[in-house]
Amino acid sequence: MLDIKIEGGTVIDGTGAPGARADVGLVGDTITAIGDLARERAGRTIGAAGLTVTPGFIDIHSHSDWRLWANRRAESKIRQGVTTEVVGNCGFSPAPVSDEFREEMKGFALYLPPGMDFSWRSMGEYLRRYEEGGVALNVVQLMGHGTLRLAAMGFARRAPSARELATMERLADEAMAQGAAGLATGLIYAPGSYATTEEIVAVARRVAACGGFYASHIRGEGATLLDAVSEAIRVGREGGLPVQVSHIKAAGRPNWGKVKDALALIDAARAEGLDVMADVYPYTASSTTLRTLLPDWVLEGGIDAMLERLRDPAVCARVRAEITGGGETLMRGLGWEDIMVAYAPSRPEAQGRRLSDIAAGWQLDPLDACIDLILAEKGKGYMILFQLDEADLRRALAHPCVMIGSDGSSLAAHGELAAGKPHPRSYGTFPRVLARYVREQQVLTLETAVRKMTALPAARLGLADRGVLRVGAKADVVLLDPERVADLATYEDPHQYARGIEGVLVNGRVVVDGGEHTGALPGQVLRKS
Repeated sequence: MLDIKIEGGTVIDGTGAPGARADVGLVGDTITAIGDLARERAGRTIGAAGLTVTPGFIDIHSHSDWRLWANRRAESKIRQGVTTEVVGNCGFSPAPVSDEFREEMKGFALYLPPGMDFSWRSMGEYLRRYEEGGVALNVVQLMGHGTLRLAAMGFARRAPSARELATMERLADEAMAQGAAGLATGLIYAPGSYATTEEIVAVARRVAACGGFYASHIRGEGATLLDAVSEAIRVGREGGLPVQVSHIKAAGRPNWGKVKDALALIDAARAEGLDVMADVYPYTASSTTLRTLLPDWVLEGGIDAMLERLRDPAVCARVRAEITGGGETLMRGLGWEDIMVAYAPSRPEAQGRRLSDIAAGWQLDPLDACIDLILAEKGKGYMILFQLDEADLRRALAHPCVMIGSDGSSLAAHGELAAGKPHPRSYGTFPRVLARYVREQQVLTLETAVRKMTALPAARLGLADRGVLRVGAKADVVLLDPERVADLATYEDPHQYARGIEGVLVNGRVVVDGGEHTGALPGQVLRKS
């Protein structure tokens, strides 16, 4: 007898094969039958007539490490059909932690929910602490290179000593042995931006020995995009491991069109025999911290040192010279009117407004207004940058080796997690692909889009039993209405759940039923074996 039978839907199995009408039978956390199951008895039958049944979506690039501590229900992601999140991206993971630099870790973290006190040391200890609270979806943990560097040498802006590099390598070995899936860099963020390619390759070789992969927020996404992609490929070549170019894009109007060239570099690397892929989110705006606008030398020594420097008019003059050339606009193909403040709780009147408008209202120069916000938020303020090109986005989406990643977090449309005006990608990434780029614009077929959300990232992660609907696979399943599915979150009103995701099962348990969260927490930490 089946525990659950999903009856009458169109099954798209994740492989890219055409959809077909079939029933899906589950026993426990496993798919045990697919086909005509009319004669099979089940403890519960879920009607799926008119719906499409797919594997659970895998968010290959997420930042929910922090948010899931306060949002175990993973509201904004599970309601998109996401059943697995890959966290620890862009160079920063919550572990490992050294006693010497624990306070620096706390200062660097952008959000500290109750319980996230960095009292652990190892990746294994952190993951055990994390699992104690339960979670609605599965989690795959990357280790951040910035975290390794911080644990070994803090915010020092120099090459590591032989001993410090050996510490990073040892911590990488331990984290991989304790379940991390790979190494992630954030090479526009201090302290990762202080690292040479050779340093990254040295750590990557340890990850390769454990079967992990390398995910990189590359060193530049604007004028230096192609050099930065080439560096990521070099790490893969010399380190001997697969490469994932994170959220591939060309930032700033002068650089639009370069995504084509970046994808050509990936194609050339693959022709060479290297395993290089990428991911993308379906929006023409990016989002990161306000402090990212500053030259990376400003963060040398950590957040407190940065804040102290920014109180010095001479330092601010140097910052102005470097990022504006002494003028009134930024030198990266971006205007102050292209930057929206997303999160600044001490200055709520700034949230949802452009920096140019904020500065005018405060009767300040835009850079001075920006620095005031960074100081007020102690470096934790967020912004949205309207700097990407739709044609570049469509080209990336269509590439066969590009999968879907939100670059967002598990938020909720209520309580503390509904603060500010965050990027709508945390609520709408996967339904937006299905609605805008499949149903409306036909950039992708439904089968291809589902593959980019399921089997393709599962293969990258080495998850042989997820990302597909087949007998023996884990029962991560989505029921969606292909005619109704849509993202509702906007830049002006981001805290809105997607529609058309009618059911979600994680490890065989129903988490979304009739579009509503059941409160179930059946997710697991999927450790690299």
